[in-house]
Amino acid sequence: MRRLIGRILKDVGFEVAEAENGSVGLEVLAGSPGPMDVALVDWNMPVMNGFEFVQVVRSKPEHDSLRLMMVTTETGAEHMEQALNAGADEYVMKPFTRTELISKLGLLGLKRTD
Repeated sequence: MRRLIGRILKDVGFEVAEAENGSVGLEVLAGSPGPMDVALVDWNMPVMNGFEFVQVVRSKPEHDSLRLMMVTTETGAEHMEQALNAGADEYVMKPFTRTELISKLGLLGLKRTD
């Protein structure tokens, strides 16, 4: 799923960095030469799940401008509420379409190039 989302984002002009879990995601953020615009995270990841990732990122002032989108199979209203309350900016439930994903990014102020 991570590779599929990455391909969709690259196809519409986004630069993509991937991480297999939240812990690696934090390393990617820390090692980035400049600020990233958005992180798409899954609730269900090994080592550090997406919810934990959102909590850690939102606790760090240097990531205040980073937009966070939860992309997950967790469809319950309680999960969505938890993620948004923890600091996620948007929530996309799997399965989703390419159009839906790009539309949600647009809601975050991110524009595609195609």
